[in-house]
Amino acid sequence: MGLLRQVQSWLCLGLVAMALVSPPSITLAQEAAPAAETAAPAAETPAAAPATTEEKPAESSETPPPAAPSTKEAAADEGTPDSKLTFALNNVTLLICAVLVIFMQAGFAMLEAGLNPAKHTVNILCKNLMDFAIGVLLFFAVGYAIMYPDWSGVTTKVFDFNPDRIFAITAWDGATVLHPQVDFLFQVAFAATSATIVSGAVAGRMKFGAYLFYSAVITAFVYPISGSWKWGLGWLNDWGFHDFAGSCLVHAVGGFAGLAGAIVLGPRIGRFSNDGKSNPIPGHNMALATLGVFVLLIGWYGFNPGSQLAFANHVNTNIVMTVATNTTLAAAAGCCVSLAVAWVLFGKPDLSMALNGMLAGLVGITANCDCVTNVESLIIGSIAGVLVIAAMLLLENLKIDDPVGAWPVHGVCGAWGCIAAGIFGEGKNLTVQLIGTGVYCAWGFFTLLIVFVALKAIGQLRVTKEEELTGLDISEHGMHAYPADRS
Repeated sequence: MGLLRQVQSWLCLGLVAMALVSPPSITLAQEAAPAAETAAPAAETPAAAPATTEEKPAESSETPPPAAPSTKEAAADEGTPDSKLTFALNNVTLLICAVLVIFMQAGFAMLEAGLNPAKHTVNILCKNLMDFAIGVLLFFAVGYAIMYPDWSGVTTKVFDFNPDRIFAITAWDGATVLHPQVDFLFQVAFAATSATIVSGAVAGRMKFGAYLFYSAVITAFVYPISGSWKWGLGWLNDWGFHDFAGSCLVHAVGGFAGLAGAIVLGPRIGRFSNDGKSNPIPGHNMALATLGVFVLLIGWYGFNPGSQLAFANHVNTNIVMTVATNTTLAAAAGCCVSLAVAWVLFGKPDLSMALNGMLAGLVGITANCDCVTNVESLIIGSIAGVLVIAAMLLLENLKIDDPVGAWPVHGVCGAWGCIAAGIFGEGKNLTVQLIGTGVYCAWGFFTLLIVFVALKAIGQLRVTKEEELTGLDISEHGMHAYPADRS
């Protein structure tokens, strides 16, 4: 009986709590509905406008204390409660998005490792780790200053830098929508992503030291310079070029840099016979590769929705939700179409093709996810799913060895994403999109082609035949990824 009374008491308390909590919840839901219903369609609202038109926090009307607070304290005290909440929501949300983009490094590492022989796993993991570590340091040192210059006295807006951002992140002035610290974190995550794309294209035969040198060059100079042309408000931005989250700025630059590396390095030993026959070198762990793609899919919800950079009001929220849904639809369409095409061409439903198809859809929608409809995102993802397989077959015919399909996924579909913005995006100029796309592809290819050719000329690009056959884990790092299996 004592136990029964206790149960009855707890049930009564629970009912009372529900009665107290439920009415406000219902009221809030009802009050939120009209805002959602009246929000403007994402395709009709310029993505950048909400972030740039946010009202600056109003100065406090309270009488200041006798002792003047520090600059940081004064900035934190400015603004109405609503503006403070907006600032907090925008910045904390962007921090979460930055973490999701950083998490994509794990996805790239797992995907590349799974699609390559086990004897190169340590090398692949170490490259992906160092892409992020070196990228953070060099982007902090010079990359951030180059990518976001002040353009003072510069008319062509091709190259400049902000001296206040050399080895420094400017202090928050109490008025800007984003805190400079979280803005840096979000931007450096993108820079590291561009560098990591190349790792897959050169896997299994590139010297580790040479790869580190490449990674430093693209993160400190190549990516920031071309990034400044659009996101740093440079010349392509003035022309009206549209790349919402980086189909060209991040993916095409990295993809075409990877193509340059694959060409200069040459194919892996045994990849093509002397008579030109293709001999695929299978990966060692498709479970790891599949998990990597799922991690990348999750990370993309920081990559694309986070690029709105503002989240606090109903207009921004409407755009972010549309971006997220378009991203999902394009990924699913690319995956299904690639699997279907591969099934028809090769007679089997190839998992690796489906994985790359999903990534192709994600890359293809990245530039235009803010300015197309849901149905158009399905079309864009489906075309990306066809393009990625066509590009893989092209590489086969040209005897170019790209172990994970970095150029088909990121280079070709990155270019397609920006072109698709010109075709489907309302108010976007197709001619400008074509010019900008060509510029970014050429920039990524030729700048890194020079780097790879120079490394090859001094004998520092490719490992020896013996080292490659032994595996880069042992020859470059002196360890096994799987110590229990030393075969």
